[in-house]
Amino acid sequence: MDSVLLFVLGVVILAVGLAVSIALHEIGHLVPAKRFGVKVTQYMIGFGPTIWSRRKGETEYGVKAIPFGGYISMIGMFPPAKDGTAARSANTGFLSSMASDARTASAETIGEGEEHRAFYLLPVWKRIIIMFGGPFMNLLIAVVLFAILLMGFGAAQASTTIGSVSACVQTAGSASQECGPNDPAAPGAAAGILPGDRLVSIDGAPVTSWQESTEKIRASAGTALIVVVERDGAEKTLTLTPLLTERPVFDEAGKPVTDAAGKPVTTEVGFAGIGPASELVPQPATAVLPAVGDNISGVAHIILNLPQRMVDVAQAAFGPEERDPNGPISVVGVGRVAGEIAALDTLTVESKVASLIGLLASLNIALFVFNLVPLMPLDGGHIAGALWEAIRRRFAKLFRRADPGPVDTARLMPLTMAVVIILGGMSALLVYADIVKPINLFG
Repeated sequence: MDSVLLFVLGVVILAVGLAVSIALHEIGHLVPAKRFGVKVTQYMIGFGPTIWSRRKGETEYGVKAIPFGGYISMIGMFPPAKDGTAARSANTGFLSSMASDARTASAETIGEGEEHRAFYLLPVWKRIIIMFGGPFMNLLIAVVLFAILLMGFGAAQASTTIGSVSACVQTAGSASQECGPNDPAAPGAAAGILPGDRLVSIDGAPVTSWQESTEKIRASAGTALIVVVERDGAEKTLTLTPLLTERPVFDEAGKPVTDAAGKPVTTEVGFAGIGPASELVPQPATAVLPAVGDNISGVAHIILNLPQRMVDVAQAAFGPEERDPNGPISVVGVGRVAGEIAALDTLTVESKVASLIGLLASLNIALFVFNLVPLMPLDGGHIAGALWEAIRRRFAKLFRRADPGPVDTARLMPLTMAVVIILGGMSALLVYADIVKPINLFG
């Protein structure tokens, strides 16, 4: 019962954090829009039927039934047709009608005497600031959360405390996860090392990091080592004899080194069969931005490979394959992960809080990167349209041609509709996959 309540609590914390992130995203649009004089008629969190709203001045603030998103409504999002009218009435064809309807709807938002407050009339740089303001807020939230996570809680690092001890040494290629009668005991287990022991010294040399112990063990195959550990507050002296074993060689990036024939390069080193326990080590402020950058790079890589990633998700959802833990995930999946983190009885409260903060930080990075994809109706699409307008006007001025005027972004409505349909389909697939074949992060 307690685990169920903790699971629900984790989901609620994630949902509240996401709602706050969305609200701040829209504030990132709202504040510069009002600052630059654009009339904003609505500020809404969510989509669908309105649950609550209140009008303050010329703007209606409210919450809608479906909490996955938000928006602000600015008047005059699309410029009028080239002939100067709000829309052409003689358009034929479905695609032309979509563009014409978008211009008409945009023109209808502009009241009498409000023409000068239309969004499309703003200088390019102001429009870019307004549209970039939302993703920038998500980036700012992520930086703050990563700062709290890394500087306040710390990053997980290998400690000098033993986290795991292998019971035996299995033969190469063994498919079994259990020790057989002919499998010899692992050196660590044979020496009497137990999980929870803290390494104090090896052969008289103090151990201050797990790397130091690893280097000593790897260089001492077949040699008896005097190991001092701290157990239950008292020091205990043990004798460890590392076993000579063959291990792959890794480069500085952590990738296996291969020879000219493409085969993995191996080396013979000492093996003890012990692993470290992780501990949270507070990081300096200089570690925050690199962590944010790594997350941005990771999300960008997923988006750039999204078609193949979605194929992989579909194959896992409708077939026997397992989900890629580093692949895309829906809000439903993220909520499930948050619930599992909160319900895990193997994590301390501090670790649970740190994990949830890290999850929200990564979610805001995803919102930042995804919203900058240069396709409408995403913020990046509006930014791309404004930049194209600036380029056109610069070339016109350079070659002394007439000002081409605002870019007719309403003509992109068919593409916008296609993007909405594709995003909707991908979202539905991810939600389905997260229900029938969720990503397994905790075994």
